Amino acid sequence: MQEALARIRAIVAACGDRIKRARQLAEVVRGLRNYRWTGVYDVGKEMVSIIAYSGPGAPAYPSFPISKGLTGSAIRERATVVVADVRKDPRYLTAFGTTLSEIIVPVLDPQRGEVIGTIDVESEQADAFSARDQQLLEECAKVALPLWTAF
Repeated sequence: MQEALARIRAIVAACGDRIKRARQLAEVVRGLRNYRWTGVYDVGKEMVSIIAYSGPGAPAYPSFPISKGLTGSAIRERATVVVADVRKDPRYLTAFGTTLSEIIVPVLDPQRGEVIGTIDVESEQADAFSARDQQLLEECAKVALPLWTAF
């Protein structure tokens, strides 16, 4: 885990194209546990927009209102949302027909306490995310904060 966090620190601290760095972040996070898909998003006043992703294909909703989906819940609650089976959750916006579980980790602006980004990880297996996964992904979001605050 420490090696992955060090890689994320280096990625977000680097100069250069933000989208490229976000793609690298998504790849590192996806590789942590061989997750099927990882997306990195900006959260604006009204919309959530993809910055980059790693996995088989672009999301069905590259941007959507902040009130929608599991992401909307993570934004409102300012807390990680873990869904063991998206087929049973009416909040789920179908991005991939094969997704069965999802975790949305908000990235919080430490000064204002607002959600400024999210890391979205999906799996084709139900109940794929443990408490350990959540802890790991929340730590990644904290370390990745400069991707949202230093550009």
